[in-house]
Parts: sequence; C-alpha cells; structure tokens
Amino acid sequence: MWWTPRPVDRISGRLLVVIALLVAVAPFATDVYLPTFPAMTGELDASASDVQLTLTAFLLGAGLGQGVFGPWSDRVGRRRPLIAGTAVCAAAGIAAACAPTMAVLIAARGVQGLSGAAGMVLGRAVISDIAHGREAVRAYNLTSVVMGVAPVAAPLVGSLLAAALGWRGLLLIVAGICLATLVAVIAIVPETHPVRAMAAVERPAHGPVGLTSGVFLGNMATFVLVFAAMMSYISASPFVYQVMIGMNEVTYGFLFGGTASAIAAVSVAAARLAHRFHAAQMVRLGVLVLLTSAGALGALVLCAAPPVWLIMPLAVAVASMGLVFGNTTALALSAVPRGLGTASALLGASQFVIGALVSPLVGIAGERTAVPLAIVFGISAALAGLACACTPNRRRGHDSAADQYAQ
Repeated sequence: MWWTPRPVDRISGRLLVVIALLVAVAPFATDVYLPTFPAMTGELDASASDVQLTLTAFLLGAGLGQGVFGPWSDRVGRRRPLIAGTAVCAAAGIAAACAPTMAVLIAARGVQGLSGAAGMVLGRAVISDIAHGREAVRAYNLTSVVMGVAPVAAPLVGSLLAAALGWRGLLLIVAGICLATLVAVIAIVPETHPVRAMAAVERPAHGPVGLTSGVFLGNMATFVLVFAAMMSYISASPFVYQVMIGMNEVTYGFLFGGTASAIAAVSVAAARLAHRFHAAQMVRLGVLVLLTSAGALGALVLCAAPPVWLIMPLAVAVASMGLVFGNTTALALSAVPRGLGTASALLGASQFVIGALVSPLVGIAGERTAVPLAIVFGISAALAGLACACTPNRRRGHDSAADQYAQ
C-alpha cells in the first residue's frame, strides 16, 4: 500500500519543487541527447531523419499521453495516474538506453513520451486543484521558468558528458531523473482531486467562454504554432551548429543553452511587466519579433550566407518565444472557467503532436542544408502571426478571468 501524504490546501515549497521536476522531465528528455545526434547516425547506421524520429516519437507520445492522463485523473484522482505514468516513464527510459536497434529506440522513446505526459498535464492539474488567484499565477510562472531553464541545462549536460557517456549514458540519466521524481511523487504529492470532488466534476464549458471560444482557440493556435517553430529549431540545431558551422559538442551545448536561457529570462521579464501591459499585447510583440527573425533567417538562407550568420536571427527568435508561451497559456485557460483540466490537456496535446510532425521535416534534405529549417520555421511563424491577428483580445464574461491569469 502506497504511503499517502496528507491533503493540503496550499502549495508548499517542496510540493512546488516536485511539480517543477514533473514539468522539467519532458524538455530535459528532449534536449539532453541532442549533441549526440551526429554520432548516433554512425553508431546505429541511421540517417539524420531516422535519428530525429526518436525525438518525433517522444513528442507524439507526449501529445497523446496528455489526452489519456487528463481524463483518467478526472475519474480516479491525480495521484494514482501520476505514480503509474512516472514509473512507466522510468522503465521506458532504461529500455531506450539499452535499445539494440533504431526501431527499438524509437518505440521506447514513444512509450517514454506517452507515460511522461502524466507529469506535465497532472502537474498543472495539481496547481489548479490547490491554488487560486495570485498563488496560482506564481506557481504557473515558476513552471514557465522551469520550462525555459530545463532546455538550458539539458544540452549543457549532454555536451559535457557526451564524450564520456555517449547517447546511451545520457538516456540513462533521464531514466534516473524519472526514478528520483517517482520517489518524490510517492513521498510528497497528495491526492488533490479526491472522490468527493470527482462526483462534482464539471463538464467542459462550451460557447463564448468555453473550448469553442475564439479566445481559447486563437491563443491555443498561437501557442502551438510558435512551439512548432521552436521544435524545428531544436531538431535542426545539432546539424546546423555542429555539421554546417563545425562546432564541437561542448561549444554547441553552450550556444544552445545560451539561446534557450533567453526564453527563461524573457519569461521572467514578462511576468514582471504583467501589471503594466496586457498579456495579449506581449503576445503580439513576441509574435512580431518572431516573424521578423524568421524573415531574416529565410533571407540569409536564400542568399547562401555563411552558416554562422544564422545564429543571430535564431537566437532572437527563440528569445521572443518567452513573451508568447506563458501569456498565451494564461489567456487560453482563462477562457475556460470550467473544464480546466480538459483545456490544459488539449493545449499540451496539440503542442506535442505538432512538434512531432515538424521535427523530421527539417532533416529531409540531409545534414548540410538549412533550407528545410528556414521553410518550416517561416511557415510556422507566419501561421502564428495569422492566428494571433485573428484572436479576439477581450470577450464579455472573459475579462476578469483573463486579467486574473495575466496579472
């Protein structure tokens, strides 16, 4: 019988740390082995697209898993699905590290993403169950910062340890983090959605302030399309920086970590500016900078500029995403006062499914060209701009909720 912590009515510091670990697993598992992509092609006798399919499988599994664990937790509570998902994620991580073939590796990564989704969607659900108002906003801000910091730490760890551990050792580190998180969940995370609450679960809202509202759909589309641009960059970066520019694994890790850290820095700045600017204003600014950077990237690739010139527009574009992710999440969820768990799962599932679809596209022309990256990145940015422009800024009955999350 599992040890069950006492129910709580507020988010403690240690509970917040565990939630941060849960949301950090996916970006860490995504990025830590990126520096070993070129080496994996030789060791497993695979193409660049084959290696990128390991990332695609993880993202696709993560997207589908959120749709599984969200509704499941509404029926049976948060704790049991969270423990089950984290345990399977750790086991799949061990299987991935020991995979004898590319096919086994891709399958294991898919299962790892599917089960790891429990931490992402249920971490947000636990916050929603316990915290309200400014306490909830602070907790969501922390998770946003963690989502920015994890991609910084992952490639740095990967680049520094790649030579000694190889990609198998790096994937074992991911499995170890999952095991540590499992222990922390069992010891610290209580049941925040008990049986008495399950009996009164509200159906998702429909209509002008529900899942079909322009506010929710527009902000979700903007979020997902900007995430698609980010995933095209993440998937292509090992080959652009290491193969085309000629950086070693350590230099690549520091450069990638530097650009990823910009997301965290801009996210913190956006949180501090929330009392002065509406969230929708910051989203529009972020998308505008992203569009400008995508245009510069496309022009440089079209003119066959030296590959090193691509670093600056990519870095600026990645930084601008810090204005988009947290604010679009807040605006989208504020449009669904009921059915918040379903809305959160839909937002996360869409994010990872489109990331899975985008990742292999940037490698279809081989390792020594940035043309697919420029095309996918540009199209994603353009569609994000269109979605942002078509999103209603304020809706009757939506203002107070939106302000609660935006401030």
